[in-house]
Amino acid sequence: MCRLLAYIGTPVNLESILCKPEHSLIVQSYKPREMLQGTVNADGYGIGWYDLKKGSEPFIYKSIIPIWNDTNLESISRYVESNNILAYIRSATSGQALDMSNAQPFKYKNLSFIHNGRVEKFKKTLYRPMRTNLTDEIYSWIGGTTDSEHIFAMILNHLTTNPDKTIEQALHVTLLELQEMAFSYDTSILANLVVSDGKRLVASRYAVKQQAPTLYWVQDDANFPNSVIIASEPLFTGNWQPCPENSIISVGEECDIELLQI
Repeated sequence: MCRLLAYIGTPVNLESILCKPEHSLIVQSYKPREMLQGTVNADGYGIGWYDLKKGSEPFIYKSIIPIWNDTNLESISRYVESNNILAYIRSATSGQALDMSNAQPFKYKNLSFIHNGRVEKFKKTLYRPMRTNLTDEIYSWIGGTTDSEHIFAMILNHLTTNPDKTIEQALHVTLLELQEMAFSYDTSILANLVVSDGKRLVASRYAVKQQAPTLYWVQDDANFPNSVIIASEPLFTGNWQPCPENSIISVGEECDIELLQI
């Protein structure tokens, strides 16, 4: 079912958020506490981070080996610092290839994206309908075969065809479209998502015909002042708040939080 986290706030090195917490993504990869399906997240991982002094596009590092097996992570995470980070560990849906084209985060220009969830029987239900209204540019951009990348493509399609739309608006309308498709094609959807443009985080906890996966946020923790962390499971003991089901959480540059019920 995958696990994810996102961070925005005072710059930190990746080690402090990825490796050091008592219930870090490394621990969650082999001992998750709140996964609805599956037992481990051993099908790869990825990290996206921003350094706006060096350009607006995110840096991406991803691998198809388990996060606990990647000997490069220690040195990378110790020296890379950022104020906007996405991270993800994968439990692949049966039938989806374990290759780099399907590894997250996905990125498009200045946007990065991670997804915890799935479209039930994706190839037999929504694979073609989700592509129907995509522009040639976004259709051609898709490089893999996952439901996750196709959800991101729908969001991108709204943003590129409607430049005045915010990420929140594009995500909102995409989720409503997915809901309509799920009922039309008799399938279910789990869509815990995070989108970042380097300056803000926009996330959803959303499901159609199933219980939504867990998602939490914590603000201004003593170990991470002036920050917000969003995660599938709490990384450490703290004042973690559960995101309401079927909601969007938006976090701005000043770590201001807005919740929108869908």
